[in-house]
Amino acid sequence: MNKEEIIVKINAILVDEFEIEESLIEPDKPLMETLELDSLDLVDLVVLIENNFGYKMKAEDFAGMITFRDFYEFIFSKIKDKL
Repeated sequence: MNKEEIIVKINAILVDEFEIEESLIEPDKPLMETLELDSLDLVDLVVLIENNFGYKMKAEDFAGMITFRDFYEFIFSKIKDKL
């Protein structure tokens, strides 16, 4: 999977799980606010990433994550060795 395919997969997961319009997902938009994530939603997101990409995120992984682009880059950096 290349980076673009990963982004498409992440977006599809987010649209399905958080029931938002895909048009709302833009690389420079804020992740948490756009998805309206609360602490339980973050747990769901962690499980989704682990189930779909094999990487178990931790709460501190979200510390510097502001935009969807940050999220994509983080996931890509963690799974690139598995590709």
